[in-house]
Amino acid sequence: MTKVGMMTNTLLAIDQGTTSSRAIRFSTQGVPLQTAQQEFPQIYPHPGWVEHDPEAIWATTLATAREVIGDDYPAAIGITNQRETVVVWDRTTGNAIYNAIVWQDRRAAELCATMKADGAEPGVQAKTGLLLDPYFSATKIKWVLDTVPRARDRAARGELAAGTIDSFLLWRLTGGRVHATDWTNAGRTMLYDIHRRQWDTELLRLFDIPEGLLPEVHPNVHAFGETDPTLFGRALPVCGMAGDQQSALIGQACFAPGMVKSTYGTGCFMLMNTGAAVASTHRLLTTPAYEIGDERAYALEGSIFVAGAAVKWLRDKMGLVDSAAETEAMARAARDDHGITVIPAFVGLGAPHWRPELRGSIHGLTLDTTAADLVRATLESIAFQTRDLTDAMLADGAAKPAALRIDGGMAQNEWFAQFLADVLDTPVETPASHETTALGAAVVAGIGCGLIPGTSTFSSHWTSAGRWQPEIDAGRRTAMLDRWSGAIRRALA
Repeated sequence: MTKVGMMTNTLLAIDQGTTSSRAIRFSTQGVPLQTAQQEFPQIYPHPGWVEHDPEAIWATTLATAREVIGDDYPAAIGITNQRETVVVWDRTTGNAIYNAIVWQDRRAAELCATMKADGAEPGVQAKTGLLLDPYFSATKIKWVLDTVPRARDRAARGELAAGTIDSFLLWRLTGGRVHATDWTNAGRTMLYDIHRRQWDTELLRLFDIPEGLLPEVHPNVHAFGETDPTLFGRALPVCGMAGDQQSALIGQACFAPGMVKSTYGTGCFMLMNTGAAVASTHRLLTTPAYEIGDERAYALEGSIFVAGAAVKWLRDKMGLVDSAAETEAMARAARDDHGITVIPAFVGLGAPHWRPELRGSIHGLTLDTTAADLVRATLESIAFQTRDLTDAMLADGAAKPAALRIDGGMAQNEWFAQFLADVLDTPVETPASHETTALGAAVVAGIGCGLIPGTSTFSSHWTSAGRWQPEIDAGRRTAMLDRWSGAIRRALA
């Protein structure tokens, strides 16, 4: 049943993340006006396995969107999502045949190791910009088809669909009428040739995945479809989609080559806009950045699998803090010379090491170690890993950035922002709104429906809320980095 409601010059961003689903209404100037958020359970069937209930993802997405929409309809919807997480579902019922397998999941580590040993990685990297790692979607889809009874037969008959979370949500939002994704999400599946911009026959054969399972691929700004009128009382256009990290790059207005953002959410993901595609020789990823109108850009990306998740570990498992906000005061209270190094490889190490089998470790514990020391060392580890990523980008030929724009929960910790600037020897900036991932989705939706004229208009509204300059001397920075590098060498050995 349709209902009468007011159409407004606002934009709704659906931000479906790893631990929660959110809906945020934005003004056309990028100001968040209203937010709803619901968490959902994490499922850990075996060590290294991480799953989500697709129905929990859908229920929390729908509930938060309904709460924010109410009777004031947005002009358009944009979707951003946890990348690489995949669902395989029944085309008739829309029901998943297995839980969503999350980007953090490591069940395919052995398969990836075997494929590397067989020499498959260079060919995969040349086409996709990615390395053979269970992080990406292809091995997850393969596992579902190989494991769920009759899944392969059903896929061959065209009864199943597969996709990342954006495409699953779009299917549900449109009442099963649209099976589509955007190129930033397609580019993370390890099945998509990011240069020819199409699903690749050889990669599909390599992973034994039928192309008929997969969605159509479009630019970030596109008329993806309209929502089923029964969901919100009237049909609403979905005009933009982007994977969460590319959405944050857009939300941080990093539209010029050389600009860099780093998002500190569950994990940490640093993207540098390179304009044209740059092949990494230092184990970074080459990935689509955005396609908006006639603007198309690629990025170099470094992925840290655990960032905010380490703070959650300090709170929920170690009981050292009652809230994430407490870590700032504890870090300030800790000793500069605590001597502790935490390597938060709870689900392996990401770039530039790519060691999925590694697990977390703590180095340098003594009887003098305090809870504050351990909290500070955990925060420091995220900054040290960020430095590893920037070093790899520079080694790949990138120029040192004028500043690093950061966002995500940890970006609100001013101690961390200053320590990051000190470790990187680079200014660090935070945006006026920390909702940059959702904002990117709103921007592409706004451009798609005509409320935002283009990227330059949005860039003119971007403002910095804080800027941190490096303060420590080179000797102290070198000593800290040497301690970190030594611990990493021992862990890798």
